[in-house]
Amino acid sequence: MLLRLRLLLLSFGGAVILLVILFLGSQNLNERQSVRFASFQSMPLPSGVLIGLSLVVGVFSGGSAVALILPDQRS
Repeated sequence: MLLRLRLLLLSFGGAVILLVILFLGSQNLNERQSVRFASFQSMPLPSGVLIGLSLVVGVFSGGSAVALILPDQRS
């Protein structure tokens, strides 16, 4: 149980650090793209932000998936 909590906190912390670095690094980018999904369209964002957000979501979802799938360690 403690290992799962530690994995969740590490993945969340890593995702937050990546998110902060992403937003600090992409403040003055001029080329903006918008994402279309079905009938929805996002606000125009720099392409680096879109790629970085997908990386952050992947880090967090991968870490939490490992923490949830991890078998119990009972002796």
